[in-house]
Amino acid sequence: MVTRAQRKRRRKKIEVKKKEYRFHGKTIEEVKKLSMNELLPLLPSRMRRSLKRGFTKGQQKLFKDVQKAEEGAIIRTHLRDMVILPSFVGHKIAIHNGNEFQEIKIEPNMIGHYLGEFALTRKKVKHTGPGVGATRSSKFMPLK
Repeated sequence: MVTRAQRKRRRKKIEVKKKEYRFHGKTIEEVKKLSMNELLPLLPSRMRRSLKRGFTKGQQKLFKDVQKAEEGAIIRTHLRDMVILPSFVGHKIAIHNGNEFQEIKIEPNMIGHYLGEFALTRKKVKHTGPGVGATRSSKFMPLK
């Protein structure tokens, strides 16, 4: 007689495939092959308008740096207003948050967002006890 545990071990394991990310119905390889004019209709209106106006000098430099860089290299930038394009996918970009550079690996679901959206400028508030002068009791200073 075969026990329940033995039957369970013999059962075939079902492999769960990771779902391939699609950007508006296109695979990442297809999106990377698109020209800028073909990509614009797929982006949200704010990003579409900023890209239609063209890149600033800083954005042009960042775009060229990303094109030249290898997939593992880290690119440092202060340009938080740069739109993430399909050619950025797979690269590591260190974005300045006003205090330090935050390293972010660009993933396919980030296309069409600004770099600054992924490097938060504010820290979470940590509430502790009241500071000096915050309450009546904190004004009292012992003589010793």
